[in-house]
Amino acid sequence: MDIRRLNAFVKIVDIGSITRASAILHIAQPALSQQIAALETHFGKPLLLRSKRGVVPTEAGKVLYRHCQLILKQLDQTELEIASASEEISGIVVVGLAPLGLGSLLAAQLIKTIREAHPGIVLYINENVGGGALSELVMTGKMDVALLFDPGSIPSLSFKRICTEELHFVTAEADQLDGVTEISLAEAIAKPLLLPSKIHTIRQVIDTTLARAGLTAHAIAQTESISVLSNAIGEGLGATILPQSAARAVQRRVPEARSVRIHKPNMKVNMSICVSAQLPLSEAAIVVQEHLVRLASEMSA
Repeated sequence: MDIRRLNAFVKIVDIGSITRASAILHIAQPALSQQIAALETHFGKPLLLRSKRGVVPTEAGKVLYRHCQLILKQLDQTELEIASASEEISGIVVVGLAPLGLGSLLAAQLIKTIREAHPGIVLYINENVGGGALSELVMTGKMDVALLFDPGSIPSLSFKRICTEELHFVTAEADQLDGVTEISLAEAIAKPLLLPSKIHTIRQVIDTTLARAGLTAHAIAQTESISVLSNAIGEGLGATILPQSAARAVQRRVPEARSVRIHKPNMKVNMSICVSAQLPLSEAAIVVQEHLVRLASEMSA
């Protein structure tokens, strides 16, 4: 099997066009079409559906695309490890941190730790996708390790529980919380709120608890961005509900912000380290995973 054909197939699927892939790969379009035809002959099935709007993979093509991602990634990692044999641990490690989770506190510390202990490792940290998408990226081998809100048992993934956090009410209007150490859910939702979107684990916990209590909250805006939340809270536009670690991350950016535990009822979320249960981790990824577990455990203690 020619690796160049697999790489060309992946590029065509990613772009959705043989013509544009031809220009990017600097391969004549007829030659590129011949490579795909050779793959289809090898596997005995059509791999692409062609139309005026471009190309999309067939069901067989989707299977090949998924495996190509793993094959090409492992090949890149193999070349890196061979090049650095008998030298320091090196390689690119993709780390996912669920938005509004413990990762908001430890990302910089993880970068600092890896840089000092293993300068040959390059981290790519992704905090722009939700927990479900993070676990899917780990499952398909596009991400090495993730710190996410625990989705429960998934056969192809392995989870290590790090902590359980209670949700807190966060506001910059400190006079609202004078002498207060906790607030009821009914009191919290009486304020203008900025909340995560409905697909986020935190929002699902909030909405489920509200439904059980017969309450309704009004979100004036939705976001999973700590920076957006911090700026809005700092401007006095509203309050929010977050795990304690994310609340601390907001307070770092907005010194006047305060957070108090929500009770009657209280709400909790679990965070876990997630890796593939089927795909082996590179030496560099194992090192990063160990540091991520240690830092997350220390910061949640």
